[in-house]
Amino acid sequence: CLQEPDIVRCVSLSWSRCQVFIKAKMQSDDKRRAHFQNVLPFPGIKTYVDPDTYEDPTQAVHEFTKEIDPSRIRIERVIGAGEFGEVCSGCLRTPGQKEIPVAIKTLKGGYVEPQRRDFLREASIMGQFDNPNIIRLEGVVTKSRPVMIVVEYMENGSLDSFLRQHDGHFTVVQLVGMLHGVASGMTYLSDLGYVHRDLAARNILVDEGLVCKVSDFGLSRVLEDHPEPAYNTMGDKIPVRWTAPEAITYRKFSSASDVWSFGIVMWEVMSYGERPYWEMSNQDVILSIEEGYRLPVPMDCPGVLHQLMLHCWQKERGQRPHFNSLVSFLDKLIRNPTSLLTLVDNR
Repeated sequence: CLQEPDIVRCVSLSWSRCQVFIKAKMQSDDKRRAHFQNVLPFPGIKTYVDPDTYEDPTQAVHEFTKEIDPSRIRIERVIGAGEFGEVCSGCLRTPGQKEIPVAIKTLKGGYVEPQRRDFLREASIMGQFDNPNIIRLEGVVTKSRPVMIVVEYMENGSLDSFLRQHDGHFTVVQLVGMLHGVASGMTYLSDLGYVHRDLAARNILVDEGLVCKVSDFGLSRVLEDHPEPAYNTMGDKIPVRWTAPEAITYRKFSSASDVWSFGIVMWEVMSYGERPYWEMSNQDVILSIEEGYRLPVPMDCPGVLHQLMLHCWQKERGQRPHFNSLVSFLDKLIRNPTSLLTLVDNR
């Protein structure tokens, strides 16, 4: 475990020495992880089950979600549009008759069965997660129309829009706290052997206490049990600006490609929701990254945070930090705010 003085020492070192510091922490994590992989799992340890492995996908929905009587749901207003229909805010009456605020995803009418299955697939994924930095599933409505997915309501909406609306309003420590929450949620998913594939500020939701929670599991896939697990796909639906080079070129997704995406989320947060790579075309982004270009430091961003972004954007995925190392590093920065005072001169 890193000690308090270590993080301050790391900030004062050159970036090359800071890389060595983080790499040593990664190697320590790898050794510890290898040790636990060689012992039998503890009884009762929860493991993620891919809904796509079920012969009948509705079985996964029944197994991992809770059916809600639609009479307990009150839809109040439309707050957005999803891939399959509208997203609304409303209330859910609990068994104790208390009402709690919720967000409701609805499946638009006229759907065909594959669309219904894809819509509910996300619910059967979310229903397996239990972490304060992952959006919580309340339940589903499948036995009547409209078909619904009901999740906890996040008052401040998506992280990118929230930051754009409050440009310059937060301290650096508050911003780092938001990133710490995202990294904590991603550590939980990574420890389950799960890759998100679409980690971006638009897919992070913020509650009234500024707690950030990972959401939108539409592109997510489980990882194979392999020393270097990755998900291969020939699909074209790839968010290029947030995606690691090996995932774009070879369609290989892994926890390490999620770490690359987290680096982009860091940049989005520190720039208050700016669009990564601005008006560059996707093709220009791909070519520029291949030639070694990386996003520059945002205005008023501490140097240590941009250095951490660059570490997440290492071309070789094996050289990127693990999420648990990122959580530890960000935690030390929060508890040693003086380490965030050094800015990069980006003139």
